[in-house]
Amino acid sequence: MAARVFRSHILMCAGTACVSCGAFKVRARLEKELKDRGLDQEVRVVITGCNGFCAEGPIMVVYPEGIFYGHVTPDDMPLVVEEHIMKGRPVPKLFYKEPVKKEAIPRMKDIPFFGLQVLRVLRNRGLIDPESIDEYIAKDGYVALHKALTQMTPEQIIAEVKESGLRGRGGAGFPTGEKWEECRKYSRFPKYVICNGDEGDPGAFMDRSVLEADPHAVLEGMAICGRAVDSHEGYLYVRAEYPLAIKRVNLAIEQARNYGLLGKDIFGTGFDFDAFVYPGAGAFVCGESTALMFSLEGKRGMPRAKPPRSAEAGLWGQPTVLNNVETFANIPQIMLHGAKWFNSLGTEKSKGTKVFSLAGCVNNIGLVEVPMGISLRSIVFDIGDGIKGGNKFKAAQLGGPSGGFVPESLLDTPVDYESLEATGAIMGSGGIVICDEATCMVDSARFFTDFCVDESCGKCVPCRTGLMVMLRKLEDIVEGKGQEGDVEFLEELGQHIRKMSHCGLGQSAANPVLSTLRHFRHEYDEHIREKRCRSLVCRSLIRFRVNEEKCKMCGLCKKACPVGAITWERKQPAKINPDLCTKCKSCIRACKFWAIE
Repeated sequence: MAARVFRSHILMCAGTACVSCGAFKVRARLEKELKDRGLDQEVRVVITGCNGFCAEGPIMVVYPEGIFYGHVTPDDMPLVVEEHIMKGRPVPKLFYKEPVKKEAIPRMKDIPFFGLQVLRVLRNRGLIDPESIDEYIAKDGYVALHKALTQMTPEQIIAEVKESGLRGRGGAGFPTGEKWEECRKYSRFPKYVICNGDEGDPGAFMDRSVLEADPHAVLEGMAICGRAVDSHEGYLYVRAEYPLAIKRVNLAIEQARNYGLLGKDIFGTGFDFDAFVYPGAGAFVCGESTALMFSLEGKRGMPRAKPPRSAEAGLWGQPTVLNNVETFANIPQIMLHGAKWFNSLGTEKSKGTKVFSLAGCVNNIGLVEVPMGISLRSIVFDIGDGIKGGNKFKAAQLGGPSGGFVPESLLDTPVDYESLEATGAIMGSGGIVICDEATCMVDSARFFTDFCVDESCGKCVPCRTGLMVMLRKLEDIVEGKGQEGDVEFLEELGQHIRKMSHCGLGQSAANPVLSTLRHFRHEYDEHIREKRCRSLVCRSLIRFRVNEEKCKMCGLCKKACPVGAITWERKQPAKINPDLCTKCKSCIRACKFWAIE
């Protein structure tokens, strides 16, 4: 039977961000409009995984032209069908940015957010239906697995991964090939392959997006790893808060089994490998490898001492390889194109590309993939399009709660493992949260310390007690109770927690405090000595007043105040009663003349 040829494909992003904005409602209206006009046999609507440009969701891209439409609604669909599909006239009001010249039609590749990226892990994003194994196969899916099983020995697979220079993308950056080689040398069976999809960092959504958009790439990478280390069983540990990712991975596993790409005697080679999904309960500490394995075993997720390392004694005490989602998604491309192709990008010690989630006070929030070594400035201002509202950049927080803050003076730092560590931050799994001038660095350090206190497993004293003491001291500072010597105390305590904690999470939990002390010490001094928060975030240090020279005597602030703390009479400046003011900032938001100080 000849394949049906469509004159146009409309690709609808159905990642979590777009779905939460109503993507499925848009799709239903679009399909109805096409059917009503008799176009449903000529135009195909395809649901894809995350397109990456989350700030513009819901997103649709019309091919063959490659026209990108953002913030689409169900009510926009009649216009799109009438103008673009029927008359061939794209709809400018739905463009990312309307072109200066009306005859110039900006395509997806012309948008800097997309044009400046290099896609390898995300090569299929927004292009294929993640719930269709046929579409993955059409994009060279499972060719790498076939090559690894029929043309390469396990030793050759490991050698290729080692030569590529691929380092684990989950945080520590341990060389992937060395980990696989270590596991292979042990002759105790069974062995296990684990994919860590327990993405707990605030502001991070890389693993979720990859699992939602390209689950077969991860499964293929795990199967290749199984062949390399002589394992026949794999587990994907995915946090339960990712229901769409879990659904699509389970569907991908079922499809791969039906096609003989998972299970017994894959490609007739005699190699068996199967995979299973385990939903995690959401404990942040289960992102640590040994805690994750205890959770898989049905035990409480608490890290254990090393050695022995997981490659020797991991899940159920057996040799185990654990890598994260992005690491496994790189493997098929390395097998298919070779180590030299992979390490042609990146720096001397950090090869390939890295996927980042870009969030916070940046215009272009989304998922980006860039070569290792690119500057942080390029990510924030070229791809991210700068800071929202034209505000000033203050810091970038990298590495999640265990990461650190990079100030404006270090914006040109190359994004690689060693360079970021030198700034006091870490690569982590790839979350980048942008902070503008309205961010208080002391309060930010308090926020992340509070998060780590809540998520500590409590096994060791430095993490369990040390972080609590650190949090109490930070709370005193933001409440105006800070004293001389507090900064020195925090530095000493942070170093003690770093050196004495039991696991990697505890050892890095003080990073937010230590990095803000390193780069923003003046803000700590202002909080302690001047009882002042320059960002107007710490309420206990804020006093509100009306600037009578700026006040236009309109009374809007009085109407906005929920507690009656503002008095105002016609043709008179407003006044704020500090005894009644709850510092809710309603008056600041209401005043159009910036008269509230």
